[in-house]
Amino acid sequence: MKKVTTVCLQDMKKRGEKIAVLTAYDALFARLEDQAGVDIILVGDSAAMVVAGGSSTLTATMEQMLYHVQCVSRGVQRALLVADMPFLSFQITPEQAVANAGRFLAEAGAEAVKLEGGRPIIEAVKRLVDVGIPVMGHLGLTPQSINKFGGWEVRAREKSEAKALLDDAKALQDAGAFAIVLEKIPSPLAAEVTRSITIPTIGIGSGPECDGQVLVNYDMLGLYEQFNLRFVRKYRRLAEEVGGAVKEYIRDVKNGSFPSADESYEK
Repeated sequence: MKKVTTVCLQDMKKRGEKIAVLTAYDALFARLEDQAGVDIILVGDSAAMVVAGGSSTLTATMEQMLYHVQCVSRGVQRALLVADMPFLSFQITPEQAVANAGRFLAEAGAEAVKLEGGRPIIEAVKRLVDVGIPVMGHLGLTPQSINKFGGWEVRAREKSEAKALLDDAKALQDAGAFAIVLEKIPSPLAAEVTRSITIPTIGIGSGPECDGQVLVNYDMLGLYEQFNLRFVRKYRRLAEEVGGAVKEYIRDVKNGSFPSADESYEK
């Protein structure tokens, strides 16, 4: 299968082909998703929640994210590999953003980075693009700003915030971003943004009119049960499957039926 690049994504938008994106945090899931044909694998700072057990993404560190990206890169051949830049790894200065983003590419094997925010981080986006680091934007409900928002509610319902988001999307495009994630905003606004810019939009909880969709892999597989999100379609119920398998294993160990003679060595 042809390697997915940022240029490929632009072509997909032009011809109306939807872009499929999933997160991954380790080589095993990355390999399975890549072989299945997903277009983009995002190593999300959601790892702080679904892998590390935190209540938000804010505790993700550069070292933790570098580790996860390194693991995922070993399982990816076709998909575009995007690394999420964690809280305070890019917001302080453009120079800091370049140094940290460069580590994701040089040390961990990422092919692009994702930054949350709009016009306040535009200078960082420009600097990254200028030095050859592809940037994916992220607008709407930006989890790194959860304490400012005060909750996980839908964003940009008010006209003023909706206009600001549209302006942010255009600013990110002008700064050189190759795509923008739109998280948890009203569907009509997501459709308007998608029509108004030439780079792909990737929706999560933002309706069907985006150029692509992204889900956390643990969510869509039914593994992460701490949140029951309206926009998550669960394609499997693997938490139940895993729990059942573990119970069967415990039963077989307790009653002595595991290991059997066929599962043992005589010499």
